[in-house]
Amino acid sequence: MQLCFWRLVLVFIAVFCFSGSIWAMQSPSALAYENPDLLPAIFTPVVDLAKSLPDPQEEKLVRELEQFETDTGWKLRVLTQYDRTPGRAVIKYWGLDDKSILLVADSRGGNILSFSVGDAVYEFLPRTFWIELQTRFGNLYFVREQGEDQAILQALDSVKGCLLKGGCNVVPGLPREQWILTLITSAVGGVICGFAAQPRNDKQVFAWQWALIFSPLWGILFIAFGIGPVVTRTSDWLPLVRNISAFLIGVLVAYLSPVFSRPSSSHES
Repeated sequence: MQLCFWRLVLVFIAVFCFSGSIWAMQSPSALAYENPDLLPAIFTPVVDLAKSLPDPQEEKLVRELEQFETDTGWKLRVLTQYDRTPGRAVIKYWGLDDKSILLVADSRGGNILSFSVGDAVYEFLPRTFWIELQTRFGNLYFVREQGEDQAILQALDSVKGCLLKGGCNVVPGLPREQWILTLITSAVGGVICGFAAQPRNDKQVFAWQWALIFSPLWGILFIAFGIGPVVTRTSDWLPLVRNISAFLIGVLVAYLSPVFSRPSSSHES
């Protein structure tokens, strides 16, 4: 009987602690879920609660977004937050609709940027565009080097530029990190192609049949991952020439590798 009593006490304590932890974790977000008091009384397209933008920069951004809305009809809105957030109150405050794009900057997560996009926007900027935009400008490395303000401003510039030219499937521009990745995949594709093309007998000079068999592999690495991201993001010819050169060098090195591995004639004698 006494054992059952202490067992009930332990169960009660466990349930109480579990309920208390849930309340502790959820109560701040519940209080900040919708708080219109945080919004300014005067309408502005930029609400900088986290003070991520210097005042002159914020004033300039406000003028640019207002002018952009006047010229194109697209609503671009910016909300920065840290500890408190107005939550869904921004929908009524800004009158967000199908032609609205809301950028939210919150440094509490691994990526500071998130986007809320109207349905009409997806006709010009697909979902993959927003994922790439978030990962390119909102990652911690970019924010650490460039700052939160540049993450916000450059993301907005990409959106405005794409809307002005009628839409984009990818984010314009080729960051150095992404170009290095395309260079590596181009070189690896060339190595695979070179190994596949090595002659299998003395009468064969180039094993084009094997190179053709392995073409789906080296073709994906070179064309899809090495060339595709470059030509779709920039018109600069230099990264393209470097990737093609890396592919050809990879082919040459892999193709000639048996020659370097053969023992010299003096060593054989």
